[in-house]
Amino acid sequence: MMQPRSTDIRVAVVFGPGMRIQPMWFDVNRKQHTIRKITNSWMDKKGETVFMHFHVTDEGALYELVYNMADASWKLEQIEVL
Repeated sequence: MMQPRSTDIRVAVVFGPGMRIQPMWFDVNRKQHTIRKITNSWMDKKGETVFMHFHVTDEGALYELVYNMADASWKLEQIEVL
């Protein structure tokens, strides 16, 4: 079960054609997590703000990373230890 969390994080990404965004790694509490796989991604909208959601895995957990397209910020929303 994923545990809710809302933490600002730093994410390294590769921007591709057609607004494609691929997260590569992220930092949480000064610890870098290398993304092994993107298992799911989707977009939603709250008011005028568009958010891109990514379910990603490292070697021990599943994370939900959320990119706010209005201010180019990232949040870690949920974690599930595998």
